[in-house]
Amino acid sequence: MKSIHQYKFHKTKYGEELLIDVVTLDNIKQHISKHPVHTLSYFDITFITSDSGNLSINDKQYTLHQGDVVFSKPNDIRVWDKYNIPQGYALIFEEEFLLSFFNDRFFIQNLSYFNTGRISSKINIANIYSQIENLIQNITTEINNEASKDKHILRALLYEILMLLNREYSKNNLVISEKPQNRYIDNFIKLVNKDFKLYHDTQYYADQLCITPNYLNEIAKKSLGISPKCYIQNKIIQEAKILLSYTTLSVTEIAEHLNFENPSYFIRLFRKQTNLTPLQYRYNTIR
Repeated sequence: MKSIHQYKFHKTKYGEELLIDVVTLDNIKQHISKHPVHTLSYFDITFITSDSGNLSINDKQYTLHQGDVVFSKPNDIRVWDKYNIPQGYALIFEEEFLLSFFNDRFFIQNLSYFNTGRISSKINIANIYSQIENLIQNITTEINNEASKDKHILRALLYEILMLLNREYSKNNLVISEKPQNRYIDNFIKLVNKDFKLYHDTQYYADQLCITPNYLNEIAKKSLGISPKCYIQNKIIQEAKILLSYTTLSVTEIAEHLNFENPSYFIRLFRKQTNLTPLQYRYNTIR
């Protein structure tokens, strides 16, 4: 595989633009089989209704059981076992669908299961399964309503599902309380997620935030426990590991993809972070 395939949201599937949908795994099985390693451009909450299969999210593998829910953010690397795809369905939506209505632009990323520092991408919702299932059915009914497809009703149903899942996720993963968020750190994380392939220096992100590099360094260490430089480098290495594991891109091509001036600097950084060269990491991963 030369590069990782990305699936984009079919915005006009129902004629007019609609940024929310419910799809069965049976209906998308052919796409999963064609590109079992892929990313999504949208948010995905997959509900598993049978005991079978495995799904990896960003190199962490999950064995799937009935009642499990798996959460994917845009650009997460998903790897399905294409020979054993379970039964189930996915609730999918674009961030814009909620942000066009809610004033809180960090609403989605502050949900425990979509947060950058989430503990796991999977929970079991046996306790609230019937409640969630009813809400999903209501979404499906509204989407299929030829006369309406009322977006306010759909947003309200989606909001209720997201909050119920957030409460259940917090209980499952012993999330006691949220750390106080610094608005600069929230924006820094969002900027890094968007721009880390192009910009590696702290100065760029400080300039974008209209603060000094020293202040960004101070608040990053306080909120994230590491310097902004380390946070950026961790993102770069995480992306490099994914490309080494799931594509046939050469080390030089990966270095170019990550905007390094020459491969040797990329190799030195990778070795410093992992104690392996990129090729050693690739060999160990695919053995």
